[in-house]
Amino acid sequence: MANLKIGKLAEQSKVNLQTIRYYEREGLLPTPPRLASGYRVFPADSVRRVRFIKRAQELGFSLKEIKDLLSIRVDPRSDCSDVQRLAKAKLADIEQKIRTLQAMKKVLSNLATACPGRGPSTECPILESLEPNGRMQ
Repeated sequence: MANLKIGKLAEQSKVNLQTIRYYEREGLLPTPPRLASGYRVFPADSVRRVRFIKRAQELGFSLKEIKDLLSIRVDPRSDCSDVQRLAKAKLADIEQKIRTLQAMKKVLSNLATACPGRGPSTECPILESLEPNGRMQ
């Protein structure tokens, strides 16, 4: 596989050009060399790298965490325990977010049940619960 211009890299990676540029600015993709014409040419394995980044994002990893994963991936001294540590930390983060969302769901469900769904909005229990210090003036 030959080197790729940015448009071809984006197409094969199934992302837009701005995503490639963003990953490059954030240091997730190495700055590629330029041809005499000024076009940047990315190594063919950049497609795999961009897909790796997108998949890691889908799993909830931040760009910083993805940088760490990419570093581990190329460091011959690292092993699976390094990756496992990051995965377990992300899992704990996701579990906390789930607990937070479940608590939010419970509160909103109770508020929706308490609201009669009729009458003036100034007496809506949902709106009243959102006011930090009682009724707004």
